[in-house]
Amino acid sequence: MINSPQMDQLAADIGDRVYIDIAKWHLYLKDAKLHTGLATSFLPMCESGKIDEAAVMAILNTVKLKLGGGKQELPLSELIPVAGITDLIRVLEDFSRSL
Repeated sequence: MINSPQMDQLAADIGDRVYIDIAKWHLYLKDAKLHTGLATSFLPMCESGKIDEAAVMAILNTVKLKLGGGKQELPLSELIPVAGITDLIRVLEDFSRSL
């Protein structure tokens, strides 16, 4: 299991580099308070060293965000632009290599 400082670093890296794009407005995952939960979800993947886009997308699809006061619900994968997904995969790969 990863110690807390390493987990905190993964969460910080995700939160600082990945954002939700809504009408060209960027909400970084740390500001949306999503980075820590995602880091926990991605941890097993990082520990195994097997980072692939399909697995990343599967996790992002499980995180549902309520929009418009709950009138609409979308998976996180639909709100992160392609460049953000690429950045997320790089963060995970870099973290995995540092273990």
